[in-house]
Amino acid sequence: MAKRIAVVVSQGQSQNPAKRGLEEDIVAALIMEPGVDVTVIPHLYDLKPDGTGMLALDGIKGNMIVLSWLYERGARWILDRNNICGQEGQTLIKADDEDKDDEENAAADDAKARVIDQRDIPNRRIYCVDLRVHHTAQPYIDEIKRIADESTQKLVQLGDWLQGVAKPEQLERFVNPTNTTALGGNGNGKSRPEEADDVPLQPTDIIRIEETGDRRWYPVIDYSRCTNCMECIDFCLFGVYGVDRVETILVEQPDNCRKGCPACSRVCPENAIMFPQHKTPAIAGAPVGLVGLKIDLSKLFGAPDEGKSAEEMAALERDEQLVMVGRDAVGMAVGIRKRQEGVSEEPRDELDDLIDGLDELDI
Repeated sequence: MAKRIAVVVSQGQSQNPAKRGLEEDIVAALIMEPGVDVTVIPHLYDLKPDGTGMLALDGIKGNMIVLSWLYERGARWILDRNNICGQEGQTLIKADDEDKDDEENAAADDAKARVIDQRDIPNRRIYCVDLRVHHTAQPYIDEIKRIADESTQKLVQLGDWLQGVAKPEQLERFVNPTNTTALGGNGNGKSRPEEADDVPLQPTDIIRIEETGDRRWYPVIDYSRCTNCMECIDFCLFGVYGVDRVETILVEQPDNCRKGCPACSRVCPENAIMFPQHKTPAIAGAPVGLVGLKIDLSKLFGAPDEGKSAEEMAALERDEQLVMVGRDAVGMAVGIRKRQEGVSEEPRDELDDLIDGLDELDI
């Protein structure tokens, strides 16, 4: 039975020797670690959707540990926007203030429908680990070993369960998979002879992905918070946002975004929009509570203290970008009004259903 786990090390954007040293220390320590496959990629946020880095990540079908210089939320939803999805793996590596923030997030949960509730998430786990928490490699090595052991134990438990319920031929396919989607090898579905239960797992070569390109800047949506209110698409005047076939908001043209502008994140009522490279933690994906808590948004998002709200600050930032491309400033007149205002809270009736049915007929 394959018992390997993929570890991805996302390099920092700069050539900072301390960061490079930490990355290489982690990679070096994992070279002789049995059952672990290591892939080194350029900075996760900068990867092109069709580049070799994302193709390598897309080829990993089993559980994955991603170490990056990003907040966990930022890394997870960057992967998600590139269709690299999975259940959220819980890591023990957290900043000192994150435990409190996690409790606040749980307390702020409410009955609102979130986009993630409508999604079918693959049955594998993705663990996102922030490389900024510790300055030495050992805590990360220990956490990788813990996760790998946890994943192995779950496989063993699954095998034990199958022993009792599966037919012999089904059990044989589980133990010795032959299809190309098996969760074995380096994640590309190919099994290895040394992965048999009676042969010790052997270390593998480090895969290093090279990819050239500029630093990117675009919004990332956290669908575990997003309610699909569409305020971002109303607010943004640069064509960044769009909707998919089921009318769910998405970042359709990421490279239309104006570099350095985080304005749309300030108007999101659920704090669901991130810019992972922004200097303000709440905008970059720090685990702050949902807006349902009574938080001073102006201070949370780094607005100045001279009385401006988050929305006013967002309008100023947007106007600055509009003027830079030769367009007129619009201030608070466009895209600020909450879409939910004025919407009836009355329950749906037969007339509502009839109107929806006519809309679907497109006549």
